[in-house]
Amino acid sequence: MLSRKRHLRIETDRLTLRLPRHADFRSWCALRSASRDFLAPWEPAWASDHLSRKAFTNRVYWAHRAISQGSAVPLFIHLREGEVLLGAITLDNIRRGPAQAGTLGYWIGENHARQGYMRETIEAVVHYAFRSLDLSRIEAACLPENAASRGVLEKSGFKYEGVAQSYLQINGRWRNHVLYANLRSDRRGRTDVG
Repeated sequence: MLSRKRHLRIETDRLTLRLPRHADFRSWCALRSASRDFLAPWEPAWASDHLSRKAFTNRVYWAHRAISQGSAVPLFIHLREGEVLLGAITLDNIRRGPAQAGTLGYWIGENHARQGYMRETIEAVVHYAFRSLDLSRIEAACLPENAASRGVLEKSGFKYEGVAQSYLQINGRWRNHVLYANLRSDRRGRTDVG
């Protein structure tokens, strides 16, 4: 089972989702650098060494440790044709026992946004979480003004659940986030987004 997890690949019509590798450093660094202004309003502030090889190496080690321990599923998003890196998605904070839940986080490079890649990615990871990991609930949060993220979550079957006060530090400030969830057996019907 451990070996299978280390080689986890999720294939969609256009994409391959897989664990990060040390060889991904240059493409990851280039994509993050080129998309810095696009991503900065939505992410925690980057550490001074964010784009360093050492920080990336630590990220790869963390990803492989997390998948082995069953605490997270951190995946890079690649176009199947040409293996172009588009972004990343992580199903993190996986809770077992009575909760059977996890939290979704994701980003995409600026040049790849608004082409349906993230919706395809989210739907594939949610399917994997429900079918292969036997999770019951997937949560996600984003800034209230992040219309693109809210839209992709809603189109991917997530429903608005409320607001978390001072949820994360974004750009050095504690910010409220809107909360969404996708349930394996969802009987809630439509919910109004606030």
